[in-house]
Amino acid sequence: MRRIDQLLANLGYCSRRESRAWVADGRVTVAGVPAEDFGQKADPADVRVAGEPLDHPGGLLLLLHKPVGLVCSHDGREGPDVYSLIPERWRRRNPVVTSIGRLDKETSGLLLLTDQSPLVHRLTSPKHKVPKVYHATVDRDLAPELVAQFASGTLLLEGEDTPCAPAELKLLSPREAEVTLTEGRYHQVRRMFAATGATVLALHRSRFGPLELGDLPAGTWRELPLDTFGA
Repeated sequence: MRRIDQLLANLGYCSRRESRAWVADGRVTVAGVPAEDFGQKADPADVRVAGEPLDHPGGLLLLLHKPVGLVCSHDGREGPDVYSLIPERWRRRNPVVTSIGRLDKETSGLLLLTDQSPLVHRLTSPKHKVPKVYHATVDRDLAPELVAQFASGTLLLEGEDTPCAPAELKLLSPREAEVTLTEGRYHQVRRMFAATGATVLALHRSRFGPLELGDLPAGTWRELPLDTFGA
């Protein structure tokens, strides 16, 4: 049971102050009956706004195909962001919708968005070792020996003292490769190739855990069940 004003504000419908007018105007019902007061407590499943059920009162989990050119930050000073791609109401939710891990501005591909902070912590925690698959195009031919080097768990990134965890490298062509990681350090794929003398020209994430982009167009998203990754 939650207060109506808090519920509407947290789900991005309006401010708590504005909810008073919504209730006074009869726009909000509880179990088919106009709400008595903005402070009334109700089960979210029983609440309707203008006759419609509440928008994802239990939380959001989205799979987004991130295009190049957008950042995963809420700081407007960093430029256009991925949150501009989702409905405005979802951008006003509290807790805020955020990304599970990040893709840098020049990286495209699979990105998960959610307002469920426990899920963010679980899927970004190194101990859970969630595999993530990237397709990289680099500026020089890749030596076959790199497959063993990536898998060895000894590759050291510039400025770090702890080597990367073992990663799977598949060479797709002389200058293209697929990399599977189970950790998520800052700009890790780019820095791993840089440690071997190569510069990444294009980077795309195609898989996160059991999820794949499939034919989802860039800039679009689809909803996922909140239990996609288990309870």
